Amino acid sequence: MTDLLALTAELVDIPSVSFDEADLVAYLEAELRAVPGLSVDRIGDNLVARTDLGRDHRLILAGHTDTVPGDTTGSRLDGDTLWGLGAADMKGGLAVMLELARTVSEPAIDVTWVLYAREEVAIAHNGLRELFAEAPDLLDGDVAILGEPTGGAVEAGCQGTMRFEVTLYGVRAHTARPWMGRNAVHRLGGLLDALNGYEHREPVVDGCRYREALQAVHVEGGVAGNVVPDRAMVRINHRYAPDRTGDEAEAHVRGFLAQHLEEGDEVDLVDHSLAAAPGLSHPLLGAVVERNGLKVGAKLGWTDVAFFSERGVPAVNFGPGESTLAHTADERVERSSLESCYAALRDLMENGIRVVRVPDPPTVGSDPT
Repeated sequence: MTDLLALTAELVDIPSVSFDEADLVAYLEAELRAVPGLSVDRIGDNLVARTDLGRDHRLILAGHTDTVPGDTTGSRLDGDTLWGLGAADMKGGLAVMLELARTVSEPAIDVTWVLYAREEVAIAHNGLRELFAEAPDLLDGDVAILGEPTGGAVEAGCQGTMRFEVTLYGVRAHTARPWMGRNAVHRLGGLLDALNGYEHREPVVDGCRYREALQAVHVEGGVAGNVVPDRAMVRINHRYAPDRTGDEAEAHVRGFLAQHLEEGDEVDLVDHSLAAAPGLSHPLLGAVVERNGLKVGAKLGWTDVAFFSERGVPAVNFGPGESTLAHTADERVERSSLESCYAALRDLMENGIRVVRVPDPPTVGSDPT
């Protein structure tokens, strides 16, 4: 097996900031096309490589090739730790996937590798979204595992996220005669107090505990230093668990806001990404968790697993590196994290849903022969 830390360093040394992934994609494409038995399709800067062995199950391994902007001077290796832009998010995951493609020649399940561009920018540019629009048949599968950094734990599903713009109105007046108007900014006070005291839910779905949230994230208001403002807007972000549909989550927020609204006020849903159920009941996901003793938790943020879940494909996040290090100047990945993720995924590819029995240890005092 290739040294996974060295392979990750090689990928880190190929800069791939969003919209500038072409060099890395060319490298990955050449490596995948050199693997016997893989069919490889390139759509824009997105790669899809597939086995076609007629197995009963198909696993999708997916990861993004881009990084956020940062220091692109390359990797730095110190013992069993690799520093560098994208080391955790998510070139370590890409290294694991590439090595699996090169080393597991006769998997017990069919496998699709999806390496896609522009995950770190607005969803409109997302390469996975592009693939679902242009070549959805290439993304057929039973389950999907995204190699986002999770510290080697399984982060199941994800919460949905929606943003609202709430506009409250008043009456404009001169600040010397404020009684002749009504201050729209002051009207925000009651709503902001209510948001501060919001009682969140913590539902448990498939054994995973999610924690919802409702937060003000942006405020606008004011006309001039001597004018009572007649309009104020607060942008609100809601994170909701996958036991609610998008319509149910929207209705919940609108119901919460209703007591703070008057005739003429406006509530607009300006952005929405659906939640994804954990999907851990699928035998492929159950197998990789149980056989490798992986920790399982809820994904509180939103990730691209939702694209798969929306299409009926259970999906989880599982990859090397710590998510808390992503996008930081101290981004790094450990050899042990790479190797443990590789071992768990290799086990899944080689054994599928089969029960792998470990021989019982010999009884004390018995003859092991």
